[in-house]
Amino acid sequence: MTEKTAILTLTSLATGRLTRQEALTLYEAAGSASSIIEHRGNIRDIMPDATTAIVEYMKGDISAHIKRAEEEQEWCEANKVKVLTYADTGYPSRLRDCPDAPMALFVRGGCNLNANHIINIVGTRKSTTYGRDVVENLVRDLCTLCPDIVIVSGLAYGIDIIAHRAALSNAVPTVGVVAHGQDRLYPQLHRTEANKMATGEGAVVTEYFRGTAPEARNFLQRNRIIAGMCDATIVAESATHGGALVTARLAQEYGREVFAIPGPVSAEYSKGCNNLIRDNKAALITSAEDLVNAMMWQDAAKAVKARKQGIERTLFPTLTPEEQRIVEALEKHGDSQSNVLAAYTGLPISTIVAQLFSLEMKGLVTALSGNKFHLIR
Repeated sequence: MTEKTAILTLTSLATGRLTRQEALTLYEAAGSASSIIEHRGNIRDIMPDATTAIVEYMKGDISAHIKRAEEEQEWCEANKVKVLTYADTGYPSRLRDCPDAPMALFVRGGCNLNANHIINIVGTRKSTTYGRDVVENLVRDLCTLCPDIVIVSGLAYGIDIIAHRAALSNAVPTVGVVAHGQDRLYPQLHRTEANKMATGEGAVVTEYFRGTAPEARNFLQRNRIIAGMCDATIVAESATHGGALVTARLAQEYGREVFAIPGPVSAEYSKGCNNLIRDNKAALITSAEDLVNAMMWQDAAKAVKARKQGIERTLFPTLTPEEQRIVEALEKHGDSQSNVLAAYTGLPISTIVAQLFSLEMKGLVTALSGNKFHLIR
C-alpha cells in the first residue's frame, strides 16, 4: 500500500466513528499513514494514549475503507483530479498549520495553493447591489496593488460567486472550496465559473470523496478550509448570523487576519460586518488599499513589476550558509512563520530568529502580520 492510499484510507475512516482530529492525531503520532495501517491491530504501540474506542475501531475490518481509497485514486487519475495529501509539498502550508486540517484534498485546476498572497472573500447569499459593487471594486483594485493575489471563496450564491466572477473577469486566480465530491457541483448554476476556474489558473477544491452530497453540515466543515488556507478573511456583507461569520471566527482562532466592510447601520446584510467591527473581531476596511496596507503587502506590486521587467533578483549580497537556507526556503514555500522555516531548513528556532533579523537588515526579508516573513525579490 502506498502512503497516499494509506492517507486516503484514514480519510475514509474519518467519515465513520474515527473523527478527522483523531485521524490526524494518529498520523502525527505514527509519522506516516502506512505505519497506522500496519499497526492497526496494536495501535497503542505507536500511540500509547489512544482511547479504547480508537483501539477497538482500528482492530476492526477496514478492507472496505482501503477499497474505497483505491477506487478514489483511480477515479481521480481518470478525471484529472489531483489528490493532495497532508504530506505533499503542494498541500496548502497555511492549512497544514491548523489543528483540524483535512488529511487529503481533491483538486481540479492548477492554482498554486501556496501562493504568496491568498485571501478569502465571503458573505451572505442574499447579497445586495452595495455588496456586489464593493466586492467588484475591491478585486479590481487588488489587481494593481497586489497583482499576485489569489482569491478564495465557497462558490455559493451571493458574495461568494460575485468574488469568483470578479476575479475571473480581472484574470486573478480564484479557488472555490466546495462541500461535496468532485463528481458533482452545487449549485449547478455556477458550473460555468467552476469550469473556468478548473481549466485556468484557479481551482475547485474539496476534502470529500466522490458521491458525497452537499449536506448542510459539510458547508460548515468546508468553512475551516476557506479560513485556514488564507492569510486573511474579508467579510463583505453578512446578517447577524451566517456561514461568513463562522469563517471569520475560525480565521481568528487560526491566528489569521479578519477584516469587514462596514455598511449602513439600518442595512440587514451589513449588521454582521458592523458587529464584527464594533466587537473588535475584525478590522474595518473600505478599499483594496486598506487591505494591502493592513497586511503590509506594499512590496508585492513592486516585486511583480520587477519580474515582468525581467529584473528578478539573481544575486544577493553575501549570505551566510544559514541565511541562504532561509532564503531558499522562502523562495520555495512563500511567506512562512519562523517555526515553519525551522522545519523547512532544519535550523534551530534561535538561529532562524537571528538570521531573519540579519536578512531584514540586508533588505532581503520583511516581516508580515501573523509572525510571517516575506522574501523581497
